[in-house]
Amino acid sequence: MPAKSPDPTSSVLLLHWQAHWSSLVAIAVQLVVLCWYLNAARRAGADARRWSPVRTGSFVLGLAAVAYAFEGGIVQYQRDNFTVHVVQILLLVDVAPPLLAIGAPVRLALHSSGRRAHARLLRGLHSRLALAATQPLVAFAVATASLYVYFLTPVYSWTERHPLSLYYVDFHFLLAGCLMWWAVVARDVLPRPPRIGLRFAVLFLSVPFDAYLGIAVGSLSKPLYPAGNTLADTQGGGNVLWGLAEVFIVTAVALLFVEWAREEERKAVRADRQLDAALAAARAAVATPSEPAAGGN
Repeated sequence: MPAKSPDPTSSVLLLHWQAHWSSLVAIAVQLVVLCWYLNAARRAGADARRWSPVRTGSFVLGLAAVAYAFEGGIVQYQRDNFTVHVVQILLLVDVAPPLLAIGAPVRLALHSSGRRAHARLLRGLHSRLALAATQPLVAFAVATASLYVYFLTPVYSWTERHPLSLYYVDFHFLLAGCLMWWAVVARDVLPRPPRIGLRFAVLFLSVPFDAYLGIAVGSLSKPLYPAGNTLADTQGGGNVLWGLAEVFIVTAVALLFVEWAREEERKAVRADRQLDAALAAARAAVATPSEPAAGGN
């Protein structure tokens, strides 16, 4: 039996890539998505619909984070080192999704698609499932419940004993993270764009829930998967889960606050311009002499 919770090495984490058939399929899918995005962004620029390079760069970084979490060296420790596995899950839940959301791929698809594809996308966006899934509180509940069920029930040990199920786990966490962060970031087309207050509420709600989960895992008296992880590794993973998740949330709150401040400043500038225009029109009306009545002496 291999040593429990082997220490990760930088050479494996940075240079090792998976060669399993499922990883090769995932790489192929990611390359197709990347090529589509870059080509669609180029076409949008050619049609005078300037596509921000910030969006493109963010989407590429998000896709790179997905690729690393799915096929990179971090996967080598997915079953043997709980702490590293926690980092992998956080990459899929709290790192890749907001980067992908800033890239606004749905908006880009609407810009670059033909009439039929455009109409289908709009129908899908306004379907009952999309309306329900993109509600910020619903998306938050799905993402949070997924983490709690995975780490605080026998689901974790079961997936460790059945390696094929880990592929579903990775995909599920990526999807759950995308649902939540798409609503929080709100840069892409959504059926019902959430108000800024609701977006803040989701982030503030995440703080105690993530903290409690990390503390609960870090306080366990036995490993989550005794056949592969030590107790110290399990408790360390809980601390990492708590600490890193809070760092991501606090960073998101700060960025959202900056966005809100800029939006309020833009509204104030627009209001000032409208007021200045109204005052200028009033002054012009007062300064213009009234025309003499027709036929007067």
